[in-house]
Amino acid sequence: MQRRRQVSSGSPLEPVIGFSRAVRVGGHIAVAGTAPIAADGETAAAGDVHGQTVRCLEIIARALAEAGGSLDAVIRTRVMLTDITRWREAARAHGEFFGAVRPACTFVGVSGFVDPDWLVEVEADAVVAPGEG
Repeated sequence: MQRRRQVSSGSPLEPVIGFSRAVRVGGHIAVAGTAPIAADGETAAAGDVHGQTVRCLEIIARALAEAGGSLDAVIRTRVMLTDITRWREAARAHGEFFGAVRPACTFVGVSGFVDPDWLVEVEADAVVAPGEG
């Protein structure tokens, strides 16, 4: 059986819900739906889809690094938006982080998130060499 490594973001909801920010098994790293939460626990960039997407991707980059990966290893992202008509704002942030990597990417409109101030959440999957990190 391959070793399972869990990465925590420190969220008090992780043990309540039973989830990890990221999980690595072998060379695969899955990063959970990541919300735009600032260091102080508040919503980052209120009302700003681009700013919130940037914050989500910063959190994802940190989780990947902790799991032994990087943004360069990302093969798939999912960007979920409460207002799909604003997809270009999220896409601009996605391109800033992944312009050279160009993972498979899906944009999805959703009815809402746990916190109504969140306009976007992002998930990512990465593949690294099994012995890396």
